[in-house]
Amino acid sequence: MVGLGPAERPSTLDRMINGSHVIIYSSDADADRAFFRDVLEYPSADAGGGWLIFALPPSEVAVHPGDVSDGASVHELYLMCDDIKATVEELTAKGVSFEDDGAITDQRWGLVAALRLPSGGKVGIYEPRHPSPLDLG
Repeated sequence: MVGLGPAERPSTLDRMINGSHVIIYSSDADADRAFFRDVLEYPSADAGGGWLIFALPPSEVAVHPGDVSDGASVHELYLMCDDIKATVEELTAKGVSFEDDGAITDQRWGLVAALRLPSGGKVGIYEPRHPSPLDLG
């Protein structure tokens, strides 16, 4: 299927749910906010008191099976890129650390690595091999 350009995509204004808000819990929120602002260069708005909220690129959500019989929910965040090797190299040049020294694993659904936030937390990053609903008409 051929993807739609941004001007051709349906407006989110005509949908009941028009976005998502992702929360990353951190042992050093100030350092991780600075990382998103200064290293990833995501635009942000100050919600008050230095609580930055970042604009993310368009997103997808996938629902995977998992054992949540105890009522606990576990969620993961993966940032997507078009060329993971180039992205890992660019972020490494900016001083970003990666798990396993930036090793990229080959999964059925994409090429995957994990970057380290300044707090020590990790965020997945991958080059998808699957069709994106963002590109479907």
